[in-house]
Amino acid sequence: MPSPTIFLDSAARIDTANPQRSALIDLGAISGNVETLRGIAGTAKLMAVLKADGYGHGLVPAARAALRGGADYLGTAVLEEAFALRAAGVDAPIFTWLNAPGSNYLRAIEEDIDLAAYDCAQLEEICHAARQAGRPARVHLKIDTGMWRGGASAEDWPRLCGAARRALDAGLIEATGIWSHLAAADEPENPSTSMQLAAFRAALAVARDLGITPRLRHIANSAATLSNPEAHFDLVRPGISVYGINPLPPEYRTSRMDLRPAMTLRAAVAHVKAAPAGAAVSYGGTERAAAATQLAIIPLGYADGVMRSASSKGPVQIGAGRYRVIGRVCMDQFMVQVGSDAVVPGQQALLFGPGTDGEPHLDQWAQAADTIPYEILTRIGTRVPRIYLESIPAPDVPGT
Repeated sequence: MPSPTIFLDSAARIDTANPQRSALIDLGAISGNVETLRGIAGTAKLMAVLKADGYGHGLVPAARAALRGGADYLGTAVLEEAFALRAAGVDAPIFTWLNAPGSNYLRAIEEDIDLAAYDCAQLEEICHAARQAGRPARVHLKIDTGMWRGGASAEDWPRLCGAARRALDAGLIEATGIWSHLAAADEPENPSTSMQLAAFRAALAVARDLGITPRLRHIANSAATLSNPEAHFDLVRPGISVYGINPLPPEYRTSRMDLRPAMTLRAAVAHVKAAPAGAAVSYGGTERAAAATQLAIIPLGYADGVMRSASSKGPVQIGAGRYRVIGRVCMDQFMVQVGSDAVVPGQQALLFGPGTDGEPHLDQWAQAADTIPYEILTRIGTRVPRIYLESIPAPDVPGT
């Protein structure tokens, strides 16, 4: 296996030869997950969603890994992410969807970035940029099918489609897509999904009657890609599943959904110390040692994305032992109670990974922190170097 490549934020100033904390990113897992998702999506094209720095995995490396896995499109929330991909030489189709008035649509058109239009005012702004560019913009019209977030309401939808038809006739846009977003696809029994799909089909019919026939109709996120073929249409937009996390409840997961988590979060034990029974550990003394024990100090904290809400609950593997956070998570560190086990400074502590070697899974950390895996991944800070590997090595175990 080639030596790991480490990409660091320029302000991080961490010893790249021996990082005290790191997020190992298995690029082969990302590629493999995309291959698996393509198989599930059938004839639909696949857009790998890369928002929030590739869900904390690194925007450009994740994009390249997704393309190696067969992604047809890349998706970013904001233009800055799309521009960064183009600057890195990524020439695949890119769609971006969350842009406020005054966004640099001219540059987006010049750099072949697909744009979303939520209403007539936004569409007009895109058309103005197309006039300046002297070429049409590729536009995906968004219909709000019941999430009440971005997109035209059912009442406003005919006006947006009419404006798009006029812009199409004027050569200012290409009607590349019509799209929406599902609110509860990760709850397969929730009736809102079928209601939203019906609303989406009705919106497509309105657009068709007004002369809008898009190449790409898309509404499926990760959960719908995995569980609802009815939602696949022409293109699916998996996000979290690209990185190996299944958003469906465990009872709905099947062997066909063979996803591998791409990130392993770890740190070297900074210090080990003896503590007596009754020792009040960390800020506020919210937890006391039940018996005489050893405490291992782990140099990761809420500034690095280890959520404070996981205090006294978060699971950690050190060597062959499984432990948990004791007391409150601090800004830069937390403690685990390791009893009399032979834990030593410098040993690797694994917070989460694929789970194949006994380490905790991200789902367990999300449960401990009373949140979702998305939030944990995207909060991992810039002073945690990302080390990019094609496969993750086994964790350190005493005697190996």
